[in-house]
Amino acid sequence: MQAAITDIDPFDLPDWLGTHEVVWRADAGLRTGHLVRGRLTADGEPDLVCDLLAVDEAYPEPVVDDVTRLRVHQAWRHGQVVVGDLGGRTVLAVPGTRFGPDLVLEALSRLARAVGAHAERYAALLRLSV
Repeated sequence: MQAAITDIDPFDLPDWLGTHEVVWRADAGLRTGHLVRGRLTADGEPDLVCDLLAVDEAYPEPVVDDVTRLRVHQAWRHGQVVVGDLGGRTVLAVPGTRFGPDLVLEALSRLARAVGAHAERYAALLRLSV
């Protein structure tokens, strides 16, 4: 894939991400690999497509370019998450190769902080199968 993620300013995201109870709903199981498709939802609001992307997967080829991978790691080290656009879909880019529940929750917590929300207003609905 070797793609670059185009940054999205969290304040350009819908306002309801900072004011409503938000649920990230997986469209596929966490075992699908480095990219888990999903969406952010809130009562009375249109869904926002939001995938999770683990940027360190390198087989059979790197998922993202080196500059993007470095930017994701730097943001994570400073308690942030890279919010971007990849192929017309919003993504939360994180270090790693796969997703487990803890990593999903941490990425959502960092998104909540980025949009000025409290992390306890965010939840995740995970799918375990492929």
